[in-house]
Amino acid sequence: MKIVHSTDHATFVIERTYAAPVARVFQSWADPAQKTRWFVGPDEWVKQKHELDFRIGGRETVAGGQKEGPVHAYDARYHDIVPNERIVLTYDMYVDEQRISVSLATVTFTPKGTGTRLLYTEQGVFLDGTDSSKSREIGTRDLLDNLERELTTETPS
Repeated sequence: MKIVHSTDHATFVIERTYAAPVARVFQSWADPAQKTRWFVGPDEWVKQKHELDFRIGGRETVAGGQKEGPVHAYDARYHDIVPNERIVLTYDMYVDEQRISVSLATVTFTPKGTGTRLLYTEQGVFLDGTDSSKSREIGTRDLLDNLERELTTETPS
């Protein structure tokens, strides 16, 4: 059976306001212990080791999936970090060994009263019909919900 190769380019933007100061929200992205708590898939997924080298040129990897498979893997590289202001990264997503997308993501942090306005912008190319912008946006919204819980239930390390 011949694979039909295709590309679907899309951009989505998510804005969130958190009741935590900018430094706290930024730290939740930068600190490996904190990010491991909120940057996770659904509860029923088996989680593999999360690794975070948060610096320009550093990598982040994490994988997981249902017990029966397949494994969903995230492999990111940090291109720009301005503490408490901006993070720019690229990442590939895989299902088992198949690359399903390549994305550029920018996260900005600005004060909003005593809290933080977070703006997440992702530009992606979704490959061969194996993923979509809509499903990625839903997953990213879920992660940002997890971040909300992290910010309201955990103290910074």
